[in-house]
Amino acid sequence: MIELVWLIPILPLLGFLVLGIGNNKISKSIAGIIACGSILGAFLIVLSLLIPMLNGTLQATTISYFEWISTGKISLSFSFLVDPLSIVMMTIITGVGFLIHLYSAGYMSHDEGMTRYFAFLNLFVFSMLLLVMGANYLVLFAGWEGVGFCSYMLIGFWYKNQNYNDAAKKAFIMNRIGDLGFLLGMLLILQTFGSLEYSAIFSNTSNIVPNSNLIIAITFLLFIGAMGKSAQIPLYTWLPDAMAGPTPVSALIHAATMVTAGIYVIVRSNVLYNLAPATLEIIQFVGIATALFAATIGLVQNDIKKVLAYSTVSQLGYMFFAIGLGAYSTALFHVVTHAFFKALLFLGAGSVIHAMSGEQDIRNMGGLSKKLPITFITFLLATLAISGIPPFAGFFSKDEILAHAFEKSPLLWGLGLVGALMTTFYMFRLFFLTFFGTFRGTEDQKHHLHESPLSMTIPLAVLALLSTIGGFIGIPEVLGGNNWFKHFLTPIISSTHSESHLLSHSTEWILMGLSVGAVLLTIIITYIVYVSKKSIPSPDHSSEGVVHKLLSNKYYIDEIYESIFVKPMYQLSQLLHQFFDLKIIDGIVNGFGLTVNKTSARLKSIQDGSLGFYLFAMVGGIILILIFNTIL
Repeated sequence: MIELVWLIPILPLLGFLVLGIGNNKISKSIAGIIACGSILGAFLIVLSLLIPMLNGTLQATTISYFEWISTGKISLSFSFLVDPLSIVMMTIITGVGFLIHLYSAGYMSHDEGMTRYFAFLNLFVFSMLLLVMGANYLVLFAGWEGVGFCSYMLIGFWYKNQNYNDAAKKAFIMNRIGDLGFLLGMLLILQTFGSLEYSAIFSNTSNIVPNSNLIIAITFLLFIGAMGKSAQIPLYTWLPDAMAGPTPVSALIHAATMVTAGIYVIVRSNVLYNLAPATLEIIQFVGIATALFAATIGLVQNDIKKVLAYSTVSQLGYMFFAIGLGAYSTALFHVVTHAFFKALLFLGAGSVIHAMSGEQDIRNMGGLSKKLPITFITFLLATLAISGIPPFAGFFSKDEILAHAFEKSPLLWGLGLVGALMTTFYMFRLFFLTFFGTFRGTEDQKHHLHESPLSMTIPLAVLALLSTIGGFIGIPEVLGGNNWFKHFLTPIISSTHSESHLLSHSTEWILMGLSVGAVLLTIIITYIVYVSKKSIPSPDHSSEGVVHKLLSNKYYIDEIYESIFVKPMYQLSQLLHQFFDLKIIDGIVNGFGLTVNKTSARLKSIQDGSLGFYLFAMVGGIILILIFNTIL
């Protein structure tokens, strides 16, 4: 089946072309079939590659289709790399992507722009596949820019709302900042290694001095790109605003796939990062800072999608934290489990919003467990998974991150555990306020409460199953497993000290017991506060304390960025417009036009039939002729 690899990205691309060209002619049902069918076809081909790679009959393979750029000594091909890392990512993109497409068929069925929506969703999947399948940084960058464009289009999908357009522009611009760093990193790689091909770069690092300024610059520039795409401090503020798009978009782009692109790039480039411990230290710091910072904001958010958005930022911080510890396979393991439970949480939130006629404020919900039983059960499973309760998927990946952190420093373990406990608190706060207690919405909303259709609940059930058993692919030795996932990625990830546990089994048992016990205690406290005592966040902000107000306003980071960057830039542009554009540029252009007009006004008298001018010209001409004759 290796010869069919090219079909994996082509099928979603064909779906985009058909839906895009026939936007106004294709019915909603046909659009859903085309969009879902193209992703399902790609997923089946990925499975046909995954199975032989699992049993060892398929080895890592590079497939070159044509020479893309050839100039001087530089030769870059358009080629795909099929190896354990790309297979894992392709499986997530097409598998979870198909479930979200299927969910969208029900969620977007009443939207007049459904065909356009599916066209962009297919284009996004194509771009994401291009990103992870590329055998060099150039193909990766083409997909990287593609997902940025699709993100812009899907965030601003409901373009008649100016706030949504602003959110789309914010995401696009902030990603461009990261993309510039990524592009500079690529250029530095090209200058250093003379190629952008993975094979040529990773096999020629013997001459690179570890922790030299050169390798630190390369890895840090690539990390800047990753910070933009994966929403890390300080380039994280676009992701919470990206919730302006349809909820399935949030599930696919901003939970399961696009935001993990930064993780993928660093894991793919792990050979380079092993030579730059200083960069890994920076990634470690940024990761844990982002995880804690975003989690504190999530504690007080009341918009169901905003809570999940800050949760995503926090979980991405955990992944970068693991990378900073040198645990690349652990970071990717959390990418996989996070794709399951976070996609489920977003789709579950979409089901709630669908039932609540568009309401997103959890203060106006409550008591939905009886009206939405499937959504309730699946949302509970996802909440248990993200909280790290065994045997759910999140327990295995999060426990592995904490174990690596403890090896490095008990302080780092403590910070990681605090982040995990905050995650548990805000997720169960969301869960209890949404599904427990009495209904707090309007009578009209109460009258229309209903479970979502099968096209929406089937994906919820499948993702709930994956959120429950997905972690079994990485069972550690202490629990009787052999961490199959880490062994599967061994050919891709360079051997590092941090990739192998140095803790004794007794220590690991103690750490697991402490973390699970603390999580269970946090759940009990959350239950007492929001179910037993029936505490409901007050809509009256005047009663908030200083800390609560600070968190509610997200540390005023957006306002700070507005004051430091946006307003000065706007004022500078206004000044340049008034002075440079209008007076200098327009002055020069208009001056040429004015000169031509005045000159032509003088010269046109030559042919305006004026006898006086003709007589004057004739006499003047005769005088000039006589003067020249006299001189000569």
